[in-house]
Amino acid sequence: MSWKDNKIVNYFISAKAELKKVAWPTRQEVTRFSLLVIGISLAIALFFGVVDYILTFGLELIIR
Repeated sequence: MSWKDNKIVNYFISAKAELKKVAWPTRQEVTRFSLLVIGISLAIALFFGVVDYILTFGLELIIR
């Protein structure tokens, strides 16, 4: 049995070949998309914070 018959070795050889086919993003694309994700996350957090504040305020008005 040679090393080429080993399933683990074949897996890593295939994985390396597939990784060479990947169209990796440029540094500019990574930066742009990362900032987009951070911006959207902050906007959603702000939205839910405002909704939470309004609902809490409304609930306190009802309870009193």
